[in-house]
Amino acid sequence: MSLTVTLAKGKEKSLLRRHPWIFSGAIKSTQGKALSGETVDIVDAHGNWLAKAAWSDSSQIRARVWSFDQNESIDLAFFTNKIKQAQTLRDDLIAEKGLTGYRLIAGEADGLPGITIDRYNAVMVCQLLSAGAEFQKPAIVGALQALYPDCAVYERSDVAVRKKEGLALTQGLLAGTMPEGDIIISENNGVKIKVDIVNGHKTGFYLDQRDNRAIAAKYVKDKTVLNCFCYTGTFGVYALKGGAKHVQNVDVSDLALATAKENAQLNQLDLSKAEFINEDVFSLLRRYRNEGRTFDTIILDPPKFAENKSQVVKACRGYKDINMIAMQLLNAGGTLLTFSCSGLISGELFQKVVADAAVDAGKDAYIIERMSQAGDHPVKTNYPEGFYLKGLVVKVY
Repeated sequence: MSLTVTLAKGKEKSLLRRHPWIFSGAIKSTQGKALSGETVDIVDAHGNWLAKAAWSDSSQIRARVWSFDQNESIDLAFFTNKIKQAQTLRDDLIAEKGLTGYRLIAGEADGLPGITIDRYNAVMVCQLLSAGAEFQKPAIVGALQALYPDCAVYERSDVAVRKKEGLALTQGLLAGTMPEGDIIISENNGVKIKVDIVNGHKTGFYLDQRDNRAIAAKYVKDKTVLNCFCYTGTFGVYALKGGAKHVQNVDVSDLALATAKENAQLNQLDLSKAEFINEDVFSLLRRYRNEGRTFDTIILDPPKFAENKSQVVKACRGYKDINMIAMQLLNAGGTLLTFSCSGLISGELFQKVVADAAVDAGKDAYIIERMSQAGDHPVKTNYPEGFYLKGLVVKVY
């Protein structure tokens, strides 16, 4: 017997606006049974049908909507059509930027809650983060095989958020054959980047910063650059390509720094102008301040500081701290490119944090450009939570 989920009175409003989440507190009752991840029907308090959704026994988000069409089946054809639509949405961007690496599926923004799929040349890397995504894995992989028969399908569902869905962490090849040798992608018409699909962060790389890397190149000519939380050094690659005098790439991972050096070599850049420093950014910034070191351009691209609402206040303190010290390390008229990828930190709040950092640093700061996630990470109008990456270009005096 399938499961029908009845919402409490008034709790249908978000679904009528086509928001895809149903929280446990919105549910009045259930009738029938369903395995975690199975497709269920959602009805309002009067029994009016609203949506088809994936059921989750464990998560506070008890159901995630697949479709608002009562006649639509959630099957191989459904996932094939959704992936086709997502590809079409990105085709112009891919052609314009010369991309061989891009985000194909951005979860709820592409109507596929809990599913992330990134393409790196001939490998499709999937993260399946919800019970529904896990349940539908065979259909998702089947759709990818049908649409991209020459590509391997590799899973990187080794993410802690799966535990909230009652799912184990998992990783490995799902279909096809992995290519031999390094996986190299191209972006922004010719910039080459090595991607470590097996060991890298997320699905292997931060595709969302593509446009911002190009923006950074405008502020580095003949400048000294400090690239913090550099990961595999791609901001540093763009800085060197943009004519930087010298670039320091800082990260706590030897593997990431080794790849950063390889990425510079891939693009035939002058390594005598680059350093690769294994050190904690917070400690290094303080040490440089104590030593009186200064730079012309500083890039701050830290990891997510806020995973949940209870961490927002602490996250803001962290953002304020690194931005304050970075401003103190800038030469007069220097440029700070600063980011937050924490979805729970709004653009308005992030700007306030940077403003407070300027006050505490004793600096005059001017926002001259705003940055966001690349176009293959779209924000669907009925799912504003899809906006998460925000950045500011700040001139500091």
